[in-house]
Amino acid sequence: MIAYYEGETGHPPASFLVELARALDVSTDELLGLTATKAATSTISTRWERRIRQIERLGNKPKQQIVAFIDAIVTAEQLKQKAGG
Repeated sequence: MIAYYEGETGHPPASFLVELARALDVSTDELLGLTATKAATSTISTRWERRIRQIERLGNKPKQQIVAFIDAIVTAEQLKQKAGG
């Protein structure tokens, strides 16, 4: 079935498109190119995505520490921008 879809040698059955969209976590419209894909609309680099996936696998305490650290850096930068601007 995937060979039909990837090779464009034929059209897979409509029921397969629904299953494929679910497996890829995209809408059928995205799969058919009718709307922009999540990847196309994302501005996050693959490096950041990889790091975020690693963080998601951590326990709750390390995740909370990372979020607190990021929040502190963002707040400090925002204060710098307000003071300088």
